[in-house]
Amino acid sequence: MSRILRIGYVREHFACPLLQYAENDGGKSFTLVECPGGTGQLIAALANDEVDLVVALTDGLIAGIAKGSEYRLVGSYVTSPLNWAVVTGQNSSYQSIRDLHGTTIGISRRGSGSELMAKLMALQQGWKPEELEFKVCNNLAALKEAVNDGSASAFLWEWFTTKPSVDAGEVRFVGSVPTPWPSWHIAAHTSKQRAPTDAVIDFVATLSSYVRDFDSQESRRTKDVEYIRKNFGYPEEDINEWLKTVSYPRDCTAIDGSVIQKTLDTLKTTGVITRPPEGFIIEEFTNKEAVRLV
Repeated sequence: MSRILRIGYVREHFACPLLQYAENDGGKSFTLVECPGGTGQLIAALANDEVDLVVALTDGLIAGIAKGSEYRLVGSYVTSPLNWAVVTGQNSSYQSIRDLHGTTIGISRRGSGSELMAKLMALQQGWKPEELEFKVCNNLAALKEAVNDGSASAFLWEWFTTKPSVDAGEVRFVGSVPTPWPSWHIAAHTSKQRAPTDAVIDFVATLSSYVRDFDSQESRRTKDVEYIRKNFGYPEEDINEWLKTVSYPRDCTAIDGSVIQKTLDTLKTTGVITRPPEGFIIEEFTNKEAVRLV
């Protein structure tokens, strides 16, 4: 009997094709493990043998591999950038990103997308990323609490995920920082016992069919909107606005090598990683048996 994979994910609208796949699979080939703490929690779950494969943010995954984590990229998932909202407390004095200089930024975890993007924001603003101070809050609820009690000035999180909290008057947007790379990839642990190559290949290839269906023009006009509304409760206007911004790959089993290189270059510039003397070998960031590098 083949191993049932444990798939770590964040329950956000980006996960819709994965959720649809899971509903039809019924636990026969994989189970979903929700990680609301985001990419930092997903990477920790891989290390702690809580999951075998994750769908997570590109920058966090690549940074982890560069630092020696025991997983590799096995697929692509979302090809459009992620628009990170910069969020502050409802009654805070901060009105723009430049007002945040020298303050404490809330993050979910060390090594998370929220930390990496805060460092990219600092670089764009002409600040020194290494001088940023962080407050670790673990999840979105605690981040919102931190910016409202003043223990953090702001935090970065995906725009449409935080928009309901803005609409409810809980927090405010003061800007945004889009990623300069495609936002989501798939990674699997290097252990063949935990993530057998055949099982990984089958999972990613089948997920591709759900991704293509979700990304079709017909689905975007009809069932995507209803599925997101039913599962996440977003207003139809917000759903349609998000659908205008997001794109998925035609084939999840292929990864663009230039994406890995560009992400590494940016991570090095922000001080997140250090380039080894011999440089990075792009092929070593992927499981060559499971994915095509193009």
